Amino acid sequence: MLKKMKAVGLFQGLPITESTSLVDLELTIPVASGQDVLTEVIAVSVNPVDTKLRQNTAALTEARILGFDAVGEVVSVGEDVTKFAVGDRIYYAGSAQRQGSNAAYQLVDQRLASKAPHNISAAEAAAMPLTALTAYELLFEKIGFVAEANANSGQTLLVINGAGGVGSIAIQLAKWAGIEVIATCSPKNNDWVKKNGADAVIDYHDNMTEQLQKLGHESIEAIIILHSTERYFDEAAALIAPFGHIASIVEATDTLNMNVLKNKSASFDWEFMFAKANYSYKMETQGEILAFIAERLDSGELTSTLTQEMTNGINAKSLKEAHALLEKSQMVGKLVLTGGFVGEN
Repeated sequence: MLKKMKAVGLFQGLPITESTSLVDLELTIPVASGQDVLTEVIAVSVNPVDTKLRQNTAALTEARILGFDAVGEVVSVGEDVTKFAVGDRIYYAGSAQRQGSNAAYQLVDQRLASKAPHNISAAEAAAMPLTALTAYELLFEKIGFVAEANANSGQTLLVINGAGGVGSIAIQLAKWAGIEVIATCSPKNNDWVKKNGADAVIDYHDNMTEQLQKLGHESIEAIIILHSTERYFDEAAALIAPFGHIASIVEATDTLNMNVLKNKSASFDWEFMFAKANYSYKMETQGEILAFIAERLDSGELTSTLTQEMTNGINAKSLKEAHALLEKSQMVGKLVLTGGFVGEN
C-alpha cells in the first residue's frame, strides 16, 4: 500500500478569506529518483511569492502545493544523488515548477539545496533560502559586486524596502562585502534595519533624493528596488551614478522608460530567484550559494532574518493566517511555521 502524507494545497486562485483558498489534503508520498532527494519537512517559511501564486492560480484538477523555503531531513535519495545521504538536514528554496514545501514530504533537486546551518534553529534556517538566494544573485551576479569580505570599499548601495525579507539579508550581505548601505523603511522599522547593518536609514514616505543629499550623496552606484518598481524607477534613474546598476525583483505594473538610463550607460537588471530552476541554468550555483550562506550563519557573520515563528503546526488554518499577514504588506523580516503537519484545528 502506498504511504500517505499530510499536505496543504489549492485548486484555484481565491482570496485568502475564502474557506477553500487553502485546503488540508492527504497525498501519496513521492519517490526520489535521479537527482532528487526526498525530505521530511521540518520548518517552512512563507514568502510574498506564495501569496501571489495562490491568488493567480487558474482552476486545477490536481492540487497545487505551494511553499518555497524549507528545512528538511533527507529520508531517501535518487540513484544519481551524490551530495546528500539519508539523515542529512538540508535547506532549500526549491523550484516554482514543482510541488512545494507545504507538505510533510517533498522532492527537491540536490543541486538546489545545501546542508542546513547547524548553529541556528530549523526555524531560523528555514527563513533564509529564497531571500538569501535572491539577495546574493542581485548583489554579486547581477550588479557585479565582489563576493568577498570587505572587497567593495567605496561603493554605495540603496536598498528600497530594507525591512522586508530580501532587504533584511541584502543589507547584511552588502555590509559583509564592504559596501556602504542606505536603506528605506517606515520609521517604526528603523531599529530593525540598523540592526541588520544599514549605515543610514531614510523614510520612503518622503523625498528620497533630498534625504540622500542631506547624507552627502548626489548619486548612488547601485540601487535595488524590492517594492513597487514603477513607483521608484524614475527617481532611481535620476539618482543612479554613471555606469551604475538598478535592479528589481518586482514585476512592474506600468511601462518603465529605459531610455533615461542610456546617457549614463547605466544598467537595469531583473532578478528572479526561480529562473535557474525554470530554465535548468547553472542550478548547482544555488546549492553553492546556500552553502556559502550557511557558513556565514554558523560563523555569526550573518544572522537569520526570522522575526515571527508560528509553532502550532502546519495546516490550512495556520497557512491561511500566514498568507493573510503577508498580504498586509507590513511584514518585517521573515515568518516561519513549525510544529509538524497536523490536521485542521
